[in-house]
Amino acid sequence: MLRLFGRAARFVMTQETKTLLLTGASRGIGHATVKHFQAAGWRVFTASRQNWAPDACPWSEGESNHIHLDLEDIAGVENSVALIKQKLGDGKLHALVDNAGMSPKGADGARLGVLETDYTTWLKVFNVNLFSSALLARGLFAELKAAQGCVINVTSIAGSKVHPFAGVAYATSKAALSALTREMAYDFGPHGVRVNAIAPGEIDTAILSAGTEAIVENSIPMHRLGKPEEVASLVYFLCTSGASYVNGSEIHVNGGQHV
Repeated sequence: MLRLFGRAARFVMTQETKTLLLTGASRGIGHATVKHFQAAGWRVFTASRQNWAPDACPWSEGESNHIHLDLEDIAGVENSVALIKQKLGDGKLHALVDNAGMSPKGADGARLGVLETDYTTWLKVFNVNLFSSALLARGLFAELKAAQGCVINVTSIAGSKVHPFAGVAYATSKAALSALTREMAYDFGPHGVRVNAIAPGEIDTAILSAGTEAIVENSIPMHRLGKPEEVASLVYFLCTSGASYVNGSEIHVNGGQHV
């Protein structure tokens, strides 16, 4: 019995601590995802344009593992890769979750269509929602490969159908992120790095628009909002060995809203 216990103890001690880098962690889906991974024993790094706030983000090592990163500033994203590598320490990144996103609105939360969207808005949205995801994965590819890790891109139901509240720049950037997921899965797969996407629908977060109640009643077969934890648990599953043959997929999390 003692010998068995000793072997078990040595086995536990040699288990590798896995590492997650997540953008957009301060609220909603990102916040729930950090808590889920932390509870599973992962080392979590967060990146956002806001400074780490102990009240809003009360996870261990939160301040030391936070990277101030403005995804609108593409040059800044590329320059921050060296700092991220330094913080990782061991040269391995087991999961990169691109969760940050922006969806600008008009007056009183109005949807911005093609006629209302100028080039500056297009560029800001695509920098945050698309280009930064590609450049972070490119810059951290060696670390992802070393860990045989994975990338999860958070897209949206708005990327596959016109949404009454999501604007044109947001919707097309998320559609492009779906295409990027397929391209990255093709390019990274031979190196042992899996790339998948999750497309949430109406999730109960602070960014819901007025009028969402009508969507829940008329367009969602389950007649309820999704919970951030329901998305976070799927993100976690896709980063585990249980999903080791899932690559290039986009999974709907919307209670059947897409059917």
